[in-house]
Amino acid sequence: MKVLVDEDRCVGAGQCVRWAPEQFDQDEETGLVRPVADLIDGDLKGVGGAVKACPSGAIRFQD
Repeated sequence: MKVLVDEDRCVGAGQCVRWAPEQFDQDEETGLVRPVADLIDGDLKGVGGAVKACPSGAIRFQD
């Protein structure tokens, strides 16, 4: 399973980094967020909360 971040929709709020800091990284210069790596089912801790908390809806799961 992958987690995708639409950089065109990302507003840099950083909620995903707060919910799942081991899964997301935020660029200090642009504020944009990106997933750290492809996720496997066992690594989803906090990611569901991050998806729900994203104010711009920029994060989604892809099978």
